[in-house]
Amino acid sequence: MLLKMSVPSLYRLLSRAVSSSSSIASLSRAPSLQHNKRNLTSSPFHSARKEDPLEETSLTIQSLFDSKERNKGTFVAACDIFMKRGPHRRGHVEFIYSALKLMENYGVHKDLEVYKRLLNLMPKGKMVPTNVFQVEFMHYPKQQQCAIDCLEQMEMNGVMPDTEMEHILRNLFGKMSHPVRKYGRMMYWMPKFKNASPWTLPQVVPNDTFELAKMAVERMCTVDPSSSITVYQTSEVEDALEDTWIVSGQSTVQQELLEKHPPGESIKVEGPFRIHLRDKSIGYFILQAEAKPKPPSPSRTVIDDVGSIKSWFTGELQPEETSLNQTCSVHEQEDGTILALCVTGTSGRDSLLSWIRLLEKSNPCLANIPVLFTQASPIGEIMNVEPEKHHDEITAAT
Repeated sequence: MLLKMSVPSLYRLLSRAVSSSSSIASLSRAPSLQHNKRNLTSSPFHSARKEDPLEETSLTIQSLFDSKERNKGTFVAACDIFMKRGPHRRGHVEFIYSALKLMENYGVHKDLEVYKRLLNLMPKGKMVPTNVFQVEFMHYPKQQQCAIDCLEQMEMNGVMPDTEMEHILRNLFGKMSHPVRKYGRMMYWMPKFKNASPWTLPQVVPNDTFELAKMAVERMCTVDPSSSITVYQTSEVEDALEDTWIVSGQSTVQQELLEKHPPGESIKVEGPFRIHLRDKSIGYFILQAEAKPKPPSPSRTVIDDVGSIKSWFTGELQPEETSLNQTCSVHEQEDGTILALCVTGTSGRDSLLSWIRLLEKSNPCLANIPVLFTQASPIGEIMNVEPEKHHDEITAAT
């Protein structure tokens, strides 16, 4: 039958068959093309950072963290509720980003167990790469970037991961993935920086200002082993306007320097300066004298010159041997001599005046030395001064 048909009719029949088959294929591929167009990105790294899950959080996730009591128990309970939703755990990336943002409000931003619980919300086994191309091109980029951000927040808060964290990351993304590499860098550098400072601090610094003041003064007084720390109360001073505490630090060397200070020369109370204790800071003041010029070093002749040799049995000594240079103490700096330091509860001028009066008990010579207060502007959370009073203090200091 095909042989009896003419060439134009045969060509017309074949074109109709091809057009019908192409239309059917286009209809069958329409949903998949639409799906691929929606998930099309320039690169896996761009897709991981293009959308910030912290900006837009769904109402269902917000309802999990909508609790009046914000502590570790309620935070862990929200994670457990999300884990029980199903094996697929849809929206786990958005949930982890929202949880990372709220960890400080719940007081769990330095808890390693909570970070492990967040990473365990991701499904295991599905995102492990199977070849080297998936490893290098960041297989499942949003999930890997979410894990890296979780590790970076741990690093910023000083939380060092352990071996269990490594097992969790390997089960999620494989042993050569980017989060496991980030974990390796953290385990190399964080122990070094953790033990680099000789002044050890607790992992969680207390919020009490008095405890912070004692820790700060003890840390600064370690430069001199003979330093002693004394806690005063301004109520011990007559006519004191402020009722607060004073943590003072002074060594025996500083007391000797204060005794040798000329009575006519004035000394200054300078500050406040800021000292940081992990994520907390506090202001301190110093009692400082003007820097003394260093004595010139004696000029010694060449020891190989034998022209002026003196016999030892005659008792004649060279003039260079009679004068000895006294080394400066650690408190005698180039910009001044630090005689004492303190932290007060209010950082006000009246509390500093009470501190000077209390120092006179252990330093009687301080009563004959004029003291100047150069406090310009208070800093820190515990130093609250009204604007008018602050302007008067700046005018008086200048």
